[in-house]
Amino acid sequence: MSKDSLAEIFKAYDIRGKVGSQLTPETVERIGAVFGDWLPTEGVVAVGHDMRPDSAELAQALIKGITVTGRDVMDVGQVTSDMSYFAVGKYNLAGAAMVTASHNPGADNGIKLYRDQVIAVGLDAGLDQIRDRVLTDYAPKTAAQPGQVTAKDITEDWLAHVMSFVPDPAKLKPYKMAVDAGNGMAGKIFPELEPYVPFEVTELYFDLDGTFPNHEANPQKPENMQDLIKTVQENKLDFGIAFDGDGDRAGFVDDKGRIVSGSDLISIVAREYLKKYPGAEIVHEVRTSRATQELVREWGGTPFRTKAGRVSIGTVMREHDAPFGGETTGHLFFKENYYADSGLIGAMMVIVALQAAGKKLSQLVDEYHRYATMPEVNFEVADKDGALKRLAQAFSNDTQDTLDGLTVNFDDGWFNIRASNTEPVMRLNAEAGTQARLDELVAKVTHLIQD
Repeated sequence: MSKDSLAEIFKAYDIRGKVGSQLTPETVERIGAVFGDWLPTEGVVAVGHDMRPDSAELAQALIKGITVTGRDVMDVGQVTSDMSYFAVGKYNLAGAAMVTASHNPGADNGIKLYRDQVIAVGLDAGLDQIRDRVLTDYAPKTAAQPGQVTAKDITEDWLAHVMSFVPDPAKLKPYKMAVDAGNGMAGKIFPELEPYVPFEVTELYFDLDGTFPNHEANPQKPENMQDLIKTVQENKLDFGIAFDGDGDRAGFVDDKGRIVSGSDLISIVAREYLKKYPGAEIVHEVRTSRATQELVREWGGTPFRTKAGRVSIGTVMREHDAPFGGETTGHLFFKENYYADSGLIGAMMVIVALQAAGKKLSQLVDEYHRYATMPEVNFEVADKDGALKRLAQAFSNDTQDTLDGLTVNFDDGWFNIRASNTEPVMRLNAEAGTQARLDELVAKVTHLIQD
């Protein structure tokens, strides 16, 4: 494999590539050795993997590489990604490596890396150094005696941690819900939670299958939510929850069968955190609705805007000691979860907030959703820089910023266009005071992008 092809697997937040051509056991073993050598703290590394057909094999290759450096490995087995992050904080480990490609198709796989203190390793936080060493003749240190591997089931510790976010578990309402695991890792862990909660759960696609036979395990795409919507509506349920492939983010459908936006989920949980931490900063990213920012201020908090991506949000939360942060894709981050994101904790916190409000989810959405919005739209663009320049010029008389891509603000709306850090596309988000204005704005931006 050429160095250029190998370099392509190192993305902004993690490692992802095609199994067999880009991600082979040999490549993953080398990544493991470089990672074990690179980690700045002495100690044990947790290794977990998802349900993809090749994940267990790649996890063993990763373990082999890490132990060559003399480091011991805690093999946490088949887990959700947020469980592997949790292991670092709970057991004070030197780092973690999780074999997963999240919501990517079954032909892909990848690795998410964390260092001590549950700090995500992205390109601007060490992954660039790991990449450069993997691509060169750099020789990681080797130990005379390889590290030891210990298997550990962390499920009970994880569930106790999740339930610690519920103020009074005995008072949880017996909500009726549908849960779509998308054949991903939530299908393994959510049934383990059910004995701890009084919910009546209709399970969809809980069988683990990394080929994703029913639909892509990505709740951000409306087409993947249709089975959940139908189940909620036909059975008159309180709401539905859909998890992504590796279980570290969740999407919701309200009691009317409407997809709840990521911004509205951030608002719902932010309300609870501002009760607990009055006046706190709430971290959000460039695609977040103006409504969320307005609500946070009305509730006495301070919204803090940063780049999209779990690495960025977790870092900013640490720097500002923020108790909560969110990304519009459904990633929700918690100070009490070592500033990391979690799909299961996020879902439980939405439920806690819903119960505290004493309202239906649809009522909260109607209350918090103030603007006309759109689902994120992806464009395949050959010349991304050219598209950004055209847009900047066309809207040169309006307020702009380039914190993450290009954001243009108007009195009655805004749009953000940014290059994806995980896929070869540009992503458009926009909102406006009315649907007509939103349609007009999106049509103009789309024309300029595709020009």
